[in-house]
Amino acid sequence: MNKKVALVAFQEFDNLGAGYLASVLTEAGYEPEIIDFMLGKEEILKQLHKLKPLITGFSVVFQYHIDEFRELIDYLRKGRIKCHFTAGGYYASLRFEEIFRYIPWLDSVVRFDGEYTLLELTNCIFSETDWKNLSGIAFRNNGEIVSNLLRPLEIDLDKFPFPKRTPLEGYVLDKKFATLLAGRGCTNRCSFCNNREYNKQSSGPIKRIRRPEKVVEEMEFLYHKMGCSLFMFEDDDFPVKADKESGWIEKFCFELEQKKLNNKIMWKINCRPDEVDVDSFETMRNHGLFMLFLGIDDGTDIGLARLNKNMTVSKSLKGINILKKLGIEFDYGFMLFQPSSTFKILYENLDFLGLVCSDGYTPVTFLKLRPYFETQVEKELRTEGRLKGVPGYWDYDFIEGSMNNYYEFTSDCFREWLTYPEGLVSLLKWARNYISVISFYYKTTPEISDISYSIRQNISGSNLFFLDTMRELGELFEGGIYNNDNQGELNSYKEKINSIHNHITEETKASIRRMLLLVEYQKIDQLISK
Repeated sequence: MNKKVALVAFQEFDNLGAGYLASVLTEAGYEPEIIDFMLGKEEILKQLHKLKPLITGFSVVFQYHIDEFRELIDYLRKGRIKCHFTAGGYYASLRFEEIFRYIPWLDSVVRFDGEYTLLELTNCIFSETDWKNLSGIAFRNNGEIVSNLLRPLEIDLDKFPFPKRTPLEGYVLDKKFATLLAGRGCTNRCSFCNNREYNKQSSGPIKRIRRPEKVVEEMEFLYHKMGCSLFMFEDDDFPVKADKESGWIEKFCFELEQKKLNNKIMWKINCRPDEVDVDSFETMRNHGLFMLFLGIDDGTDIGLARLNKNMTVSKSLKGINILKKLGIEFDYGFMLFQPSSTFKILYENLDFLGLVCSDGYTPVTFLKLRPYFETQVEKELRTEGRLKGVPGYWDYDFIEGSMNNYYEFTSDCFREWLTYPEGLVSLLKWARNYISVISFYYKTTPEISDISYSIRQNISGSNLFFLDTMRELGELFEGGIYNNDNQGELNSYKEKINSIHNHITEETKASIRRMLLLVEYQKIDQLISK
């Protein structure tokens, strides 16, 4: 009898949410298939006709893809896919009523952690028994939307089998990478994040942390069985300062030593800059930590308080400087544009980014704060009457009209620079990643050191140009040049930005090619010496 289950999810990297669902289903005897949402509706329809699944689940995590899911699910129903359709993920869990109204072809929503709920739902579909009394399910009943009692969360995350994965992809050179989790949830209360609301509504603990020995066991499995050398932890906040779990980092690093992995693997984590200290991060660096994603978010004390970060600029800079001294790379999140942004605040934040990035340690980048569903920011904007758009696409205007024009213009000018996969920021990050991997796994020759220095200079030069240009344009827009239709001067900025972008991009590509060639020579020498 057919025991196929289809899970449609974004698979740009490992989708751990879908992976855990699939592993639990597999352990119960089902045959789940994870289908990449980015394949497109025609290919997904073709695969579903081939699989003939009992049930198809859709991972609706982000609100800004809601139209694409609506279009896909409508297309699949019209394409004669008649199996049970369910949805899960952050957006589906917190806004299940909204998603039923917007996507009427869904049969159910699996709310919050879905491993056990989806398994029970699949069991009911397989045995053709009633599923509408299951805990953790929402559905329509005679035109009304019903949400059953929530299922208690699994406290011990290590009870789940390791997530099912597609074949691992390469990261840099011949090194494969995988994503994984040390825990779920976050104890922080940032006003722009719905993580805490998600855990609050699910009636579970705010944060659940895996045992360090089980995390290392998964890493050992991926290293030996799947050839993985680099590990990207996707925790919103890695348990650097884990409450009630004192010594987690020490135990984790000890386990890496016991498994003889500490000199063979590299890993990346996410955390806050005020969680960085010399002792624990030096220990982690000596056991393979090479990269962090830092939630910096704002460069002013007033802005950090407004974002409810419970952090100060001085603490942020202290953590960043520790990372630089230890030689640990970092990327970061920074919301240069927020609902309260003014030109005065903008200049203060540009000054902060100059302190952090002018040395070329990391490329300058920025985002606009988006009012994600069930966040404090969304609720405040709604109360103020500033929320605009439609469900799934909420946005806002800035208080100063000229700031709206400035944001639109600079975003357009730097779109390729900041957001394109082959844009300058992405390329500079990859160049830096090449340096990290080569330094860890290969011999750093004087020639490679010279190329690394050249790349750092490119990062520094592009950062300084970026910051200077953003400030100059800010002063122009604040002075009303946009309203005077003085397009000639603005167009000259566009041309200069494109010219600098193209020049540094070509220089960086050439540096990467030279660095890779030197590494290939090292590999040949190693083969000859054997």
